[in-house]
Amino acid sequence: MSLNLGVVLRESAKKNPDRTALVIGESTLSYGVLHDYVQRFAGALEKLGIARGQHVALMLPNVPQFTIAYYGAHYIGAPVVPMNVLLAPDEVTYHLDDSDAVALIVWEGFLEQAQAGFARAEYCKHLIVAKADPSDVTAPEGAHNMTALIGRSVPVTELPDTMPDDTAVMLYTSGTTGRPKGAELTHFNMFYNAEYAGTKLLPMDEGTIALATLPLFHSFGQTVIQNAVLGAGGTVVLLPRFDPDAAFALMQKHRVTLFAGVPTMYFALLNHAKAVDYDISGLEHCVSGGAAMPVEVMKAFDEKYGVNILEGYGLSETSPVA
Repeated sequence: MSLNLGVVLRESAKKNPDRTALVIGESTLSYGVLHDYVQRFAGALEKLGIARGQHVALMLPNVPQFTIAYYGAHYIGAPVVPMNVLLAPDEVTYHLDDSDAVALIVWEGFLEQAQAGFARAEYCKHLIVAKADPSDVTAPEGAHNMTALIGRSVPVTELPDTMPDDTAVMLYTSGTTGRPKGAELTHFNMFYNAEYAGTKLLPMDEGTIALATLPLFHSFGQTVIQNAVLGAGGTVVLLPRFDPDAAFALMQKHRVTLFAGVPTMYFALLNHAKAVDYDISGLEHCVSGGAAMPVEVMKAFDEKYGVNILEGYGLSETSPVA
C-alpha cells in the first residue's frame, strides 16, 4: 500500500477548500488555493526535469512558500531537505552536496549566502528564489522566480505512489562532534507523527488556530504545527521571527488556540512588560520542547495565563515526537 505525506494537505483541501489554511500578515490562503499552488509548483519542478527520488532543498523561513515548496516536492515524490536559513555559504554547500539535492528554493532575504553556497555545490543545478512581493517575478541570472514558475506551470493532480518506507524528508541534525548528519525520515514516520500529535497528544480539529513561530525547517514546528494542524483542517498563523509583541498581537488578533515554542519563548512571554495589554484568552493548549522547561516557568505561565504547558521530548530522528 502506498503512502505520501502530501495526503495531509490533499484531504483537508478536498474537505474544506474555502477554509483558511495559512495566514501571514494581512494575507490569507485557503486550502483550495494553497493546494492549487502546491500542485502547480510540483508541475514546475517536473518541468525543470526534477524526477521522483531526487532531493529538493528548502532555505525558507516561516512563509507560505515553505509549505508550498514542501508539499509541492512531495507531489512529485521528491524528498525534501529543509535547511537552516542562517547557514553560511560553506555550510550551504555541504548540505547540498551531502544530501545530493538537485534544487534549492531560497527566500530572497537569504539569497546572498545561498547563492554563494549553491555556486560551489556539485550536484545542485536549480536555484529558485521566493519573494515576498507576488508582483515581483524577477530573479538573478541563472535562477528562477518561484511565483513565475507557479504561474506558468500545469498542476500535478495526483500524488505519486510512494511507499510508506520511502524517504520523505531529510533533516540535518548535529551531534556532539563532526558535521551535521542527514536523518532520513519516511512518509510513514512523518505522517504518523503528525497524525498522533493531532489526535492523541492534542485535540486538533478544524477550529484549531496555531501560531507557527518555531522554524518550519526544524522537526518540531514542521510536524507538530504545520503538518498536524493542516492535517486536522485547522489554520496556521505564520510568524517568521519570534518577537513577544508580535506573538501576543497575533494571538489576540486571530484568537490563537495553540502555541508551540521552546522554553526561552515562554520565558519571554511570561516576563514581557506589556503582556497585560493583550487578550490571549483564546489560547487553549501550549507545547514546549527543544530543551528542558524550568518548573518555575511552567507554573508561573499557568498561573498567569491559565494554560498548562505540555512538555514534550523528541529527536529529529523520530519526526520528532518520541
